Amino acid sequence: METATSGYPVQPYRVPVKRYCQTLDLRDAPELIAEYRRRHSPAEAWPEILAGIREVGILEMEIYILGTRLFMIVETPLDFDWDTAMARLDTLPRQQEWEEYMSIFQLVAPGMSSAEKWKPMERMFHLYDQQP
Repeated sequence: METATSGYPVQPYRVPVKRYCQTLDLRDAPELIAEYRRRHSPAEAWPEILAGIREVGILEMEIYILGTRLFMIVETPLDFDWDTAMARLDTLPRQQEWEEYMSIFQLVAPGMSSAEKWKPMERMFHLYDQQP
């Protein structure tokens, strides 16, 4: 069983990939956080949203949670352009509805797109860059 302390397997790809890391805060209300988690479960996630994420070229998306803080990892092919993909995602069926649906849980302004809500994080350490 996968847990926060046992680790999570990483999907292998046949092509080189790059990673985007982003963060977003939820409202500090346990009942809202529980509902946010439920709405992201396999049984509740909207198929159109999952299809749209894949359609714009995203290979993998993971969201981690600690308290009210969300951390998202997005893996894409090396030639992926974030701005182009997010602009396209914003036009896909039900995407605006999904963003509005999720915004009641998130500390965001009404009407924000996914690209506006999730804030990119800067990598400040990379083990492979360190000398042994």
